[in-house]
Amino acid sequence: MKEKFRDSTLSPKERAKDLLGRLTLREKVGQVNQKLYGFNSYTRDGENIELADSFRQEVEKWGGLGVLYGLYRADPWANKDYSTGLTGTAAIRAYNLAQKYVLDHSRFQIPMLMSTECPHGHQALDGYLLPVNLAMGAAWNPALVEDGFTVVGRQIREMGVDLALISMLDVLRDPRWGRSEECYGEDPYLCAQNAAAAIRGCVRAGVDAVSKHFCAQGETTGGVNASAARIGERELREIHLPPMAAAAKAGAKGVMAAYNEIDGIPCHANAWLLQDILRGEMGFDGIVMADGVAIDRLNMLTGGDFAASGAAALNAGVDVSLWDDGFTRLEEAVQRGLVPEERLDRAVLRVLEMKFECGLFEHPYLEEKPLTVFTAENAPQSLEIARQSAVLLKNDGVLPLDPEKPLSIAVIGPNADAIYQQLGDYTPPLRDGEGITLLDGVHRAFPNAKVCFAPGCTICGEETDRIGEAAALAAESDLVILALGGSSSRFAGAEFDTNGAAVVGAKLQMDCGEGVDTASLELPGAQNALAEAVFAAGKPVVSVMISGRPYAIPEIAEKTDALLWAFYPGPWGGQAIAEVLSGAVNPSGCLPVSIPRTAGQLPVYYNARASYDVLRYRDLGNTPLFPFGFGLHYTQFMVENVESAESIGVGALRGGETHTVRCTVHNTGCRAGHAVLQLFIQGMSGSIVRRVRELKGFEKLWLEPGERKSVELQLGLDELGVWNRAMQFDAEPGTVRLCLAESGRPVWNGEMKITAE
Repeated sequence: MKEKFRDSTLSPKERAKDLLGRLTLREKVGQVNQKLYGFNSYTRDGENIELADSFRQEVEKWGGLGVLYGLYRADPWANKDYSTGLTGTAAIRAYNLAQKYVLDHSRFQIPMLMSTECPHGHQALDGYLLPVNLAMGAAWNPALVEDGFTVVGRQIREMGVDLALISMLDVLRDPRWGRSEECYGEDPYLCAQNAAAAIRGCVRAGVDAVSKHFCAQGETTGGVNASAARIGERELREIHLPPMAAAAKAGAKGVMAAYNEIDGIPCHANAWLLQDILRGEMGFDGIVMADGVAIDRLNMLTGGDFAASGAAALNAGVDVSLWDDGFTRLEEAVQRGLVPEERLDRAVLRVLEMKFECGLFEHPYLEEKPLTVFTAENAPQSLEIARQSAVLLKNDGVLPLDPEKPLSIAVIGPNADAIYQQLGDYTPPLRDGEGITLLDGVHRAFPNAKVCFAPGCTICGEETDRIGEAAALAAESDLVILALGGSSSRFAGAEFDTNGAAVVGAKLQMDCGEGVDTASLELPGAQNALAEAVFAAGKPVVSVMISGRPYAIPEIAEKTDALLWAFYPGPWGGQAIAEVLSGAVNPSGCLPVSIPRTAGQLPVYYNARASYDVLRYRDLGNTPLFPFGFGLHYTQFMVENVESAESIGVGALRGGETHTVRCTVHNTGCRAGHAVLQLFIQGMSGSIVRRVRELKGFEKLWLEPGERKSVELQLGLDELGVWNRAMQFDAEPGTVRLCLAESGRPVWNGEMKITAE
């Protein structure tokens, strides 16, 4: 009689339940383990690929393999490049070789799942890369983000990846955090819209996403990675949970728990978070994955007992491990009574069900054929995100530059011609000549100009010996493009922890990225000295910041003639920036995060509670250098004919009705471009202290010169409700102030009332 789990006419859950009942305890433990570093699971010598002994031993130990992480990962930590890593048909051969070994050593021929890093593109050789999340947030265009992740999903689907590990849940509350670049911004609504877009893009491509990190990792203590989120439940619900709720609604099939703890409970051991909220309230029914070696960090709770750490995570709701020893001790944990086998069965069932849903039992192997190479020509989404994410913050009339004018342009700065410094963290090696730096882009955008280059200094080095050369070049030129900022590049030399984070204290030419947090928000190294020397030359200066976090640059902002901010804009970012400088692209990016005047001013996020008004310093104003949502264009937009009803009832909101704000957006300038319409609210009364402003809707729309378009923005219970004093989400009667803004500039203010009926 045919075993039920082999019957493809049955549902994945039915098949998984049947197979689960046939497994030994050890085989079950093997299915929830993701112990291996996939990039160490093979060796390549030319065209020859062999599986490593460590891979073979792991598969044989557990009678199979649950999930293999990072087979294709390539970066300095993985120590894989184009001579040792996997590309093209070699990647397919390696996948099939590993999968065959797993099938051959599983009693029931259970295939493995494949997971891969994909925070802003595939971290693999020839991986399609997008600008970092902070840039995607600056684009204010979730539909474009969805298209970008659809391309990424198509690529990893071709390579047999089942689970894309994507940063999308962290909300940036302290820009000193090295992983600021992995956030879509400081606002939960903006982050939630982009998280849902990323999920939809993956779903369109047929790939499951593991949303990370859950939860409140972006809160931090002092901007330090993996530190405590010292917040209450209301702050957690208002700021940090919305992106996960949106991801779950959009179809996320995986969640990665966060390193941090909340109120003394590590996220990996927090059943209230992983079960009551995630599954009970949000309806999530996929798998919960651990972050790298995070389960072993639970030893702070278990006194160094790895089996107890694994049991604590499993009991809390973690289903799949990552590189830790704790989950390898679950057999012992069950036998010691630390965790019931039924809890292990639930996790195994989820893993098996996902394997059936992915069709791996019927189609475990990949067809050995050439992989699609995704470029700016056949997949322009990355370039377009870079264009739309560039934020013009100041312009004294110097921009746009005339591309036909025979100018003498000095391109100066450490970020002018360094391709890896515009990519961000979690990026693979590029092929020689791949990508377009700012210097490359300027050469292309200004064919009649005389373009000269001087780096002036390095990103983090204190050496000033080349500043004189740069200042002299500035003095000899008609105009200076000054490229400053930061770097999350691991390619200039770094040492790494067991989870791949950079080790602080090593000699780094990076000031951002995982493990690289800062106490100051000053530009690193000698960059301020370089800027002073360039300004002293007395020529017009266009400053371009390429970075993964905000910097406090009040002096530069004051002295420069124009300021353009590009959060790591990806491999074609130099082209995008140059197109904005030349006017070929009308800038439309808006800040997804407030730019502070100094680190001592933090927190400076725009949506503080109204009680924060007492936080005023004697020696500093209480406004940021540049506010959230702000950005300039080369044209003008006018918002006209605003319509907003006077009131809506609590009962109507509970019944699904919405309050509509209607208006017309008019391009009154002479250039086509994108307007960014933003709707903010402020609740003026209620059972809790409300925030001074809250983003509750936005739309980005293209208008030709003179064109008008109508816009409707809806405010329903999700937008107007609050977590009240009883910690229940509901609408409350009272007055709500409304503010329409275009790219951060208020254009209309009004009020509405929420009535009691």
